[in-house]
Amino acid sequence: MQRTTNNEQRTTIFITGTAGFIGFHLAKKLREAGYRVTGYDNINDYYDVNLKYARLKESGIDTEKIEYGKTVTSDDGQYHFVKGELMDKALIDALFAEHKYDVAINLAAQAGVRYSLEHPYAYTESNVTGFLNILEACRHNPVKHLIYASSSSVYGLNGKMPLDEHQTTDHPMSLYAATKKANEMMAHSYSNLYGIPTTGLRFFTVYGPWGRPDMALFLFTKAMLSGEPVNMFNNGNMIRDFTFVGDIVESIKRLVPLPPQTDANWDNQSAPTPTSSVSYRILNIGNSHPVQLSLYIDAIEDELGIKANRNLMPMQPGDVPATHADCSLLENLTGYRPQVRIEEGVKEFVRWYRKFYQL
Repeated sequence: MQRTTNNEQRTTIFITGTAGFIGFHLAKKLREAGYRVTGYDNINDYYDVNLKYARLKESGIDTEKIEYGKTVTSDDGQYHFVKGELMDKALIDALFAEHKYDVAINLAAQAGVRYSLEHPYAYTESNVTGFLNILEACRHNPVKHLIYASSSSVYGLNGKMPLDEHQTTDHPMSLYAATKKANEMMAHSYSNLYGIPTTGLRFFTVYGPWGRPDMALFLFTKAMLSGEPVNMFNNGNMIRDFTFVGDIVESIKRLVPLPPQTDANWDNQSAPTPTSSVSYRILNIGNSHPVQLSLYIDAIEDELGIKANRNLMPMQPGDVPATHADCSLLENLTGYRPQVRIEEGVKEFVRWYRKFYQL
């Protein structure tokens, strides 16, 4: 999809959530690949905004110039950042109408399973109405490909491992999961009604440098360095398909020029499928090598040279005991399979953490 003309016109990509963890890494990866990127984020205080501003500075954005609705351009001219809300339909529409983006990637969302128990409306506003605003912008300013973040949490009560895209996702265990399931259904309807090629990505427990402070690796590392106990839910028997952020963004980069096609062999009387008679696709992105939480902590201990004070606790509401991704469809489509081992990924995170916090 990337193209160059005599005017050096390049594929333009609109990415939401670029002050966030995955969005920050993706914007960097796509810029390095030669794309022109517009980032969009509300820089909310769900977690430390200083980390979000630090990501933007790392991206070449002068954060002193950030104002709501105004574009700030990086020194190299390849990255434009706009502070804005997903709920601000007028601002999003204006950006799409002006720039005629080739590709849109929606990573912005209200994240966190447990936060949804206390702040449900934040999820419907951002993850449902906000996503609708992106769909509408793509409808009225057609893009060649809309990619959006779903989540492994949509598998809910499914217990058959590994989890693959043909399984039903009708039993979510949290409102967060339900909103991500809603995104997939909304995308299908817009693919059907307006011909928007959509790819939904079910991420499996993403971790790595510049990660979110509310996620396991960040929490465990901080606790261990502070001499505080590490809370191990489900008595440490949780199993997660931890996926390094570099593998996530490499997969997305490869998917950008591969919009879904209609599936001529699709059978509307068959079991659920990740494709459709319209230009719609669902894909898992996971490491496919799940590990027990205790082994994850072992890797952090080895890298820090510190033994964790392990606090065994019961399962939390909304959590699932295990995840394990089948990424065959992703590999068949892109020729790439996530490959960074836990030991390597934890090492990269700890190196970043020590540098960022000057430890």
